[in-house]
Amino acid sequence: MLRRTFIKGVTTASIAGVAGIKLQASIPHKTPSRKTILEGNEFFLEIDYTTVNKTGKPTIATTINGQIPGPTLVWKEGETVTIHVTNYLKKSSSIHWHGIILPYKMDGVPGVSYEGIAPGETFTYRFKVHQHGTFWYHSHSGYQEQTGMYGAIVIKPKHKEPFHYDREHTILLSDWSDEKPDSIYRKLKLLSNYYNFNQKTIGDFFSEVKQKGFSKALSDRKMWNHMRMSDRDLSDVTGYTYTYLMHGNNPATQFKALFKKGEKVRLRFINGAAMSFFDIRIPELTMTVVAADGNHIKPIRVDEFRIGVAETYDVIVEPSSVKAYAIFAQSIDRSGYALGSLTPSNSLLSKAPRMDNPQALTMVDMGMKMSMKSHKKMSMGMKKYRWEEMETQKYPITPLPMAKGPQTTMVATDPKYRLEDPGVGLRNNGRRVLTYADLKNRYSTIDAPKPNREIVLHLTGNMERYMWSINGIKYADAKPLIFHYGERLRITLINDTMMNHPMHLHGLWSDLETGDDNHLVRKHTVIVQPGSKISYRVTVDAKGAWVYHCHLLYHMAGMFRKVVVI
Repeated sequence: MLRRTFIKGVTTASIAGVAGIKLQASIPHKTPSRKTILEGNEFFLEIDYTTVNKTGKPTIATTINGQIPGPTLVWKEGETVTIHVTNYLKKSSSIHWHGIILPYKMDGVPGVSYEGIAPGETFTYRFKVHQHGTFWYHSHSGYQEQTGMYGAIVIKPKHKEPFHYDREHTILLSDWSDEKPDSIYRKLKLLSNYYNFNQKTIGDFFSEVKQKGFSKALSDRKMWNHMRMSDRDLSDVTGYTYTYLMHGNNPATQFKALFKKGEKVRLRFINGAAMSFFDIRIPELTMTVVAADGNHIKPIRVDEFRIGVAETYDVIVEPSSVKAYAIFAQSIDRSGYALGSLTPSNSLLSKAPRMDNPQALTMVDMGMKMSMKSHKKMSMGMKKYRWEEMETQKYPITPLPMAKGPQTTMVATDPKYRLEDPGVGLRNNGRRVLTYADLKNRYSTIDAPKPNREIVLHLTGNMERYMWSINGIKYADAKPLIFHYGERLRITLINDTMMNHPMHLHGLWSDLETGDDNHLVRKHTVIVQPGSKISYRVTVDAKGAWVYHCHLLYHMAGMFRKVVVI
């Protein structure tokens, strides 16, 4: 990222459209607003090609109303919203409303919810808003999300929220590349570590010999080679090609969030990146996390939190000095960062703190049995390992097809619940870091029904050949998952790979098990750490066809399932 700090600004201008657009007669047409925030219950959005400059070099993006990100849509809980989306691209497009509970035909997934929006056509979405909080929207067609098609959704609550703040800002994080997504994917298929410039060297091996002894260093190296992985594979696509954006701004142009001394400021963070996890902190300020994926949680004060792709977190901060504070979001592999300023003045900008050094994956991240010494080292500062009780919860398991072969070179032999593990890069860093174990629903869930059955899904892959699948079966060869309307289902995910996977179930909430049945935390996207297991409960209360997938864009073709609720 530092290589691009010369960037001067961002310009946008529509350069192409599809001539002769014929709107459906029953759909009103209105020139879309270029405002960055749109409020109301009827919206007009246009998908089009736009020239943007995020890196110092003009290039073509796919945008919504000519902006990156698209306009923030502000809805009200309980109202019905109508959104007219016109596609001016030369190919089919779509918009999916991420985390929104709605009829499946409004979900915006081509081939499942509907046929998509053909070039020159307008599709009208209309549904009642049943929730409040911070959400987002994005294209579900091809790689259009990577090239700029995403925006924030803020839903105002019908009732007063259980916390106070004086002002708010929405912060959508993303990753931008001037490279075409097809080119990125092709390079990953040819060489999966193409963008990883943090590979081990012979010098690293000698350092390990000095630390562990020759035999142990050699056996560890053999083990990673056997798994066809590197312990430095933290992110498939890195700052080598990505410029990390904070609400459309690169670190040089800086996103600005204004405040007045003494105010409580609510920051609505959304990770709208295609492939990047971010670790977020505001040096010198404590953040009180009050919502996760749009749902209120018991407030928890932290110095730092990780936000996986597609997750949202709301935090409240109280800046006490008249100065610019850095809103710092470093990528998980430490190859770059997004930067903004929480500032009392548009002319007062912050400086980026020093990035942390990258950490390597460990045997824990391989899902292998740890020695007591290793477990103790990883658990420093953690509470007692209390997930053993969750291991004992048994429900009838519905068997599902499973395949093995060259597509499943990675296997977690001893996957564990690791909700108290902040994850690689954040362990033992001296800061109070949010973990899933901290998340507790603000309201009691003690009366929620117990699951009546369970399905177990393995997240599988071959990193070397860049192959991704669920249960060893890629989407093209998989049958739909069948859910039964009215049932309470437990889904257990086992991550056999050494990558984080943000799993997103459309149309249904995921009630994450955290060892406290009285406060199951409600999410729409759940991060499954490398070599770990995690489980959540789903009340199947919406009929129709949905999808369930890893939200990493270049994993999606394999790690994807259609879900049919009957």
